[in-house]
Amino acid sequence: MSALARWCHRHRVVTVLLWLGLLLGLAAVSGKAGTAYSNSLSLPSTESSKAMDLLKSSLPAAAGDQDTVVWHSTDGTPVTDPAVKDRMTGALEKIAHSPGVASVAGPYGPHGAAQISADGRTAYAQVVFTQEAMHVAKGDAEQVVKLVEQARTPALDVQAGGGAIGKTERHAGGTSELVGIAAALAILLLIFRSGWAAVLPVLTGAAGVGAGVLGIGLLSHAVSLADTAPTLASLVGLGVGIDYALFVVNRHRKGLMAGLSVEESVARALNTSGRAVVFAGATVVVALLGMLVLGIGFLNGMAIGAAVTVAMTVLAAVTLLPALLGLLKLRVLSRGQRRRLAAGELSAHTDSGAFGRWAAKVEARPLGKALVALALLVAVALPVFSLRLGSSDAGNNPKSSTTRQAYDLMAQGFGPGSNGPLLLVAQTKGPADQQALDHLVAELKQTPGIARVTALPAKPGQQVVPVSVVPTSSPQSEQTTELITHLRKEVIPAAEHGTGLEVVVGGATATSADFAEVLTGKLPLFVGIIVGLGCLLMMIAFRSLLVPLLGAVMNLLTMGVAFGVIIAVFQWGWGSEALGAGAAGPVEAFAPTMIIAILFGLSMDYQVFLISRMHEEWHRTGDNHRSVRVGHGETGLVITAAAVIMGSVFASFMFGGQRMIAEFGLGLSVAVLMDVLLVRLVLVPALMHRFGKANWWLPRWLDRALPHVSVEGEPDPEPVRAPQPTVVGQAAPSDADASLDADAAGDRRSRAGRR
Repeated sequence: MSALARWCHRHRVVTVLLWLGLLLGLAAVSGKAGTAYSNSLSLPSTESSKAMDLLKSSLPAAAGDQDTVVWHSTDGTPVTDPAVKDRMTGALEKIAHSPGVASVAGPYGPHGAAQISADGRTAYAQVVFTQEAMHVAKGDAEQVVKLVEQARTPALDVQAGGGAIGKTERHAGGTSELVGIAAALAILLLIFRSGWAAVLPVLTGAAGVGAGVLGIGLLSHAVSLADTAPTLASLVGLGVGIDYALFVVNRHRKGLMAGLSVEESVARALNTSGRAVVFAGATVVVALLGMLVLGIGFLNGMAIGAAVTVAMTVLAAVTLLPALLGLLKLRVLSRGQRRRLAAGELSAHTDSGAFGRWAAKVEARPLGKALVALALLVAVALPVFSLRLGSSDAGNNPKSSTTRQAYDLMAQGFGPGSNGPLLLVAQTKGPADQQALDHLVAELKQTPGIARVTALPAKPGQQVVPVSVVPTSSPQSEQTTELITHLRKEVIPAAEHGTGLEVVVGGATATSADFAEVLTGKLPLFVGIIVGLGCLLMMIAFRSLLVPLLGAVMNLLTMGVAFGVIIAVFQWGWGSEALGAGAAGPVEAFAPTMIIAILFGLSMDYQVFLISRMHEEWHRTGDNHRSVRVGHGETGLVITAAAVIMGSVFASFMFGGQRMIAEFGLGLSVAVLMDVLLVRLVLVPALMHRFGKANWWLPRWLDRALPHVSVEGEPDPEPVRAPQPTVVGQAAPSDADASLDADAAGDRRSRAGRR
């Protein structure tokens, strides 16, 4: 690492220009090529996917995204009034002839009576696009919204809802990132007392995130990436990017205060903290890419996008940052530090202050403090046992959005289930099968939990018949999920028995339920893989069996904290409305896998930075209590600052109006802060004091089998002091004294090598 640091320092202008060229080049190419984000939740082995495939092959006109235009008379005039009818008929005709629209089925035709509410004041039309929602051009959806707005009057409220319409309400981020950056700057200024030192981590993190986000925009043409991937990548990338640069800058400042030259200090910083940054970044990337084993394209894309961004922030920390440190020279120190340096007041290690005193208190009473911390963590994590996965519906969108207002009008006029009807796709092979289908439709009308059943008219010889089933509950309701299971396992098999009839349950609501079920089944495998990989990496780095196992258990506890907070706020509704994320509802189905991957990587980061300093001291002294106390005290300030910065960045994404991103922001911010304040600063050091030298034990056969990787690099330099004159009457240090010191140092190195 030192060779890379020296090259970037000596060619600092070239390095900065290369990064600038990379960002400008990616921006130019991205601007020309555009993006191709896709929100497809297709799972080939599920019933909902089979239903969609049947529609595409037999009834392609019905396979596109089905959206809704709903209107409500606010002055009591019936929607069948000639003036209302003429106005809306004209609007629907314009929509039907809009680009990307396959058909429009309104309430004023021969089969439209069911599309008018019982009180006669609300009606809706079904708008079918030629493509699925993720493939509908945003401009086509915007044209429909524009026509809907033109039809609106003070006495007639007209709104539009659906998957394609929802694309018009997704705006590019920016505000959340700026708030997070501002918070990070304020914290860094308090820590470093230097404007330049505070700006460097933010600048480095922003460069890495910029390159990563532009890169995944181009990657969306080759890999299925959701349109939330850039926001998620920014959320993760900003947090880790600023933190990684913070660790390097902090180590560099220590080197300068020890009297090293700028180049030597940069090289030492990258050879110590830089190594830990690379190792920590690799852990995050491995955790994210662990999602590839799930085999779900939607998640694969999000994992790859976030991993690319994290990798770019690591690259910025080990290349761009050394160049910037070389350009700024001593300006990364505060004025007071520069004055002390000029006066010859050198110090290799800063006073650990309050954190050093806290480390001593933990050493004195480890068990009591560990129990208190554990109790707090368990209390916050308890809601995890009531986790319910699913997909939130438009009822959680901002109240000002057209999709939310359309949802509310449909629920008031036709019941909550009208916002997410199930689509049963029946395949018949003869008259007997048609009779079985008629019997099934009659049975469905008597099934509890179903409000309406409509079998769409079939043409002569048509073998695939869609049947619309409207539940009595909302799309995100647990009762709707139970209804889907009941239909698939009991009602439909009974109708199919002894016939050639084949019926599958599809539609957007069923697709979300299938997605949640698939992820729930694969979650244990995913957790096992990333925990196992994390333990292996820690074992290689610290030559210990107990430390990696302790880290894995603590990380699982931190994950429980994240889910506990998310469940309390979003599933139970304790404050979700205040965040602009709607009412209580299920946790987004893919949130656990993404949060587990991100949080496991970030928690391992803090474990690496904490344990690496302890391990360094253990190699030097062989004293476990001293090693844990020194590592705890000296890293306490920097990892606390890093956690506060990362927590602030994550928290800034909670108020963007996107429920899914708000779940990530809240869960990650609370979990990161509690991970550092309770796990890394209390539980881990307390337990390591209790375990004693067993912390650093590794079976010899395993030590020989594992590769050797140095995370710590070289220890901090001792202050470079000028030779002191010999005082009259005082003996100068003898060669024997120097020899004894050298022998003692050699003995310590020998013990460290045997360990």
